[in-house]
Formats: sequence, structure tokens, C-alpha cells
Amino acid sequence: MIELIEKMVESRQLSSADAESLESWVNRNGASAIQSEDDVLQWLAGEYGIPFRNPEEISIDRQLLSQFPARILLKEEILPLQRVNGSVEVATSRLFASSGLDALRSLSGLNLTPVLAPRESIQRELKKRLGVGADTIDTLDEETALQVVDEARDEDADLEQAAEDASIIRFVNQVLGDAIELRATDIHLEPFEDELRIRYRIDGVLQDVPVPAQIKRFQPAIVSRVKILSHLNIAEKRLPQDGRIKIRIHGGEVDVRVSIIPMLHGEAVVMRLLRQDSTILDLSRLCMDERELRLFQYVLGLPHGIVLVTGPTGSGKTTTLYTALNEINDSVRKIITIEDPIEYQLKGINQIQVSEKTGLTFARGLRSILRHDPDVVLVGEIRDHETAQIAVQASLTGHMVFSTLHTNDAPGALTRLVDMGVEPYLVSSSLEAVIAQRLVRVLCPHCKALDESDKTRALRGRVAALGGIDIFQAVGCRECRQTGFHGRRAVFEMMPIDGAIREMILQQHSSGEIREAARRAGMRSLREDGWRLVAEGVTTVDEVLRVTKDDYAESVA
Repeated sequence: MIELIEKMVESRQLSSADAESLESWVNRNGASAIQSEDDVLQWLAGEYGIPFRNPEEISIDRQLLSQFPARILLKEEILPLQRVNGSVEVATSRLFASSGLDALRSLSGLNLTPVLAPRESIQRELKKRLGVGADTIDTLDEETALQVVDEARDEDADLEQAAEDASIIRFVNQVLGDAIELRATDIHLEPFEDELRIRYRIDGVLQDVPVPAQIKRFQPAIVSRVKILSHLNIAEKRLPQDGRIKIRIHGGEVDVRVSIIPMLHGEAVVMRLLRQDSTILDLSRLCMDERELRLFQYVLGLPHGIVLVTGPTGSGKTTTLYTALNEINDSVRKIITIEDPIEYQLKGINQIQVSEKTGLTFARGLRSILRHDPDVVLVGEIRDHETAQIAVQASLTGHMVFSTLHTNDAPGALTRLVDMGVEPYLVSSSLEAVIAQRLVRVLCPHCKALDESDKTRALRGRVAALGGIDIFQAVGCRECRQTGFHGRRAVFEMMPIDGAIREMILQQHSSGEIREAARRAGMRSLREDGWRLVAEGVTTVDEVLRVTKDDYAESVA
């Protein structure tokens, strides 16, 4: 509690005299009376007879908000809320920092009344109402020297100069910083006829980001700034381009993969954020069920063979494989990886970055790796016949090979390899296990509530695993930004290759027939593993239905 008071004195939320009064009050009423910044501000509001407000519970007048400069509101962290009896209530968490209110009074000529509100609530509402980088766009509007060049014109020198403007640089940095702070994995800049939409992919789902309406005017300069950072050609606006940016923020490094594609109303940008300081999990933190964990530990102890992890982009395949490598990484094994891109840097493991420009493809790199005396090889992705063939040959000559494949489920990986041109007898003799996985969002622990919907009640009668348990649903609160979720967990479908399945591969049975055989041997589907997480109160029924396909036993409307 003392630390909280000292922090609020430093940020000018409390005066020294008020801090002493508060400490005396706490001594009389007990330390439990003050637990958070909200408690201190409510005490302060009572001392000075000032209203305490929660901005998130007030319908803020947008027309009123537009009368004040965004840069002052954001810099001073003050938020006009509503008109009350001829005066405008302005929320602040720093009652004694009056310069912002004074500036607003002189600019607007309005009568302003301060009210106290939590700092985080003010910041969230400012970002929500004004948009990311509103202060920067506000500044750009005032700078008549900056002329944004129309994309149809060929004045690339002017456009490059505009992209190097301090305000454009600051805006792009704000977007990157905001996305990293919100745990986003991708940033989408999407041009439309009358707007430039920005969206972040958070926990696997795209979410709209509020931005100032006038940002569309600066679209070419913003895209050009991203191109400059990515070392791309700003004059090329007709062809797709790919690049990368390396940034350092809060002491950690983030690798940004940039893809730019020309669209109808300008160039669209997608930036994928790869955190270099991400923590590699141990096997226990993958949260596999007992059967899957036991099988995974078994295949990791094998001397040779192929282990495949399948799933769509962004389903956590790389994290699972890196966890496996981390588990078997010791001084007696030589482990080499070839990846595109290298998402995590692992100590003690030799990692190769694919480079199409120099001709270092997966196939060429894999051939070279096998002459480097490895025990374990990780191939980032099996994309073509050549890579698949070399990976199979490597496993048959005493190497343990890990890789990923884009298929919908575990049995589909077997037929996919045959479709790539690998002989069935080679697939049968080399493959040891296939793991399919998806990521489901984890319920926010602060706001999850029991799910008593008709849909869930109907599902209980059809799915035995859901009978007689508490099922929760997402609600949304301040802690999870009203999404109801925070973080993700994987669901797995693990298929070891036993004798019966090897025989079916040789006879070229369909993936459906192989699935039936695997289920008879004990394999659980992705959806069944999802029901396990629902039963544990980790995720929702809707999340499991969203990321998994209906299987043989269920028909859920």
C-alpha cells in the first residue's frame, strides 16, 4: 500500500500532504481499506468533494470530444465526458496537474469541471474514442508543409520525403508498439475507398483498431514508411513485395515479417510479429492429456523416423516442435534446423534460415544438413516432393526428422505425403507419429460465467464428456478488453503409426479409413480433446466448435 501511495505521489495523482492524510486514514481504518488506485482516487474524491466517475460506464459525447485537440487530451491523459448544468466534466487521475485543463479552457472557452477517474480507464477510452496515433494525425493536419502524394502520380521522391516525416514515423511506431503491447501476432493495414482500416490479430482472432477518420489521407505515406523500414522499393506499387523489420522494444527483440500486396484502393500491408524472446515451453506446459503426453515422450525417445505436426498457419505447430527439440537437446545429440523464418533462437541448436534469393531452399539445405552429421533434424515445412523425399531418406538412414505439414487432421498427413509423390512403402516404413493441433482461446478468469444456453443444454445430451459438469461462457470485462478471453491453449490429435496403420498405408487406404483404424486404437479427435478443455473450465463450447471440424459421432446444429 505504501508503494502505491509513493507511486501516485510521483505521478502527481496525490500531493505530499494528501499522502500523509491518507496514511493516517489507513492506520485508523486498516490497510485492507485501500487496495488499488481506484480506492485511493475514491478517497481523494471524498476529501475534496469531487465526483468520481468510471469513463467506461458513461456514453461519451463524440461531438463534444471533437472540440478538443487530441494531442492535449492524450498528452495530459484527460477525457471530456459529458455536459452537466452548463459545464463540461473532464475526467483526470491527476487532480494537481492542472496544466492540461488550463490549456483546454483557453482553447475552447468552455467552463470545465474536473472529476476523478482511474488512469487506465481514461487511457483505454482515449484510445477507443480517438484511435491509435490520434495525436500524431492531429499534428499532421496542422503541418501544411506535408503534402501526401496521390498513388496514381509518379512523384516517388515527394512520397519518400513524406514517409520520412517525423509524424509519420511516430505513427507507424505507435501502431507497432500498440500491437506488441496487446499481444497481437499480426497487423493488417487494409485500404478501402473511404478509409484505411487497421486490425490486429489477437489470440487468433482479428479485432478492429480505432483510428482517426482522417488517416486515409496519409495512407500512401504510411505504406511507404513501412516499405522503407522493410528495405523495399517504394516506387513499386504494382507487384507484391515481402520484407522484414527488426525492432527492439522494452528490452526485447521482435522480428516483423512484412507482406505488401496491391489492392483496388491502394496497397495492403500485413505485418507478422515474431517475438524473439518468447519462452520455450517444457512438455508439461503444453497441457497435453495423459495419453498424448505419454505417446509424445515415447516418440521423442526413438532413434530415427519422422514425426509430423499438422495444422493451419498460426495453430502453434512451431511451438510444439521447438518444445520437443528443447526436451531432447543435450550434449550427446547434434540438432540442426532449417526454417523459414527462424521464430525462436535455441541455445545449443544449429539453426539455418531459408533464403530463396540465394537459392538456399528447404531441399538444398536439407541435403547439406545430412552431410553435417546430425542426429536430429527439424525441417520447418515439407512443401514439395523433393523435400519430402529427402526427409524420408534421412529418417531411413538413422536420423530423427521433425517437420510440419498443412493438412486438416492427422490421418490426412499420410495421404498428403503419397500425393506429393513419396512411395507408400517409404511413408509406411519412415513415419512414426502425426500430431494435428489447433489453438482455442482461454476464458478470462475475471469474467467467465456459467453457460446455461439452449445450445449448450442440447449439446450435453449428445456429448457424453459434457454431461454433469459446469460449462462456462465468455462475458467480457476491462481485464480482457471486453473479449472474454486471454491467451490460448492447444488441442491435440495424436496418431502413432502402428502395424495396422502401416499396412493400410501400403494398401493406399483413404484417410477416412485410416482415421477409423486410429480411433479403434485409442486416438481422440481434435474436438474430443477440446471437450476436455471445456470440462476443465478452460474454454467455451463455441471456441471448440469454431476451430474443430464435426466428426463421425456428432451432428451439432
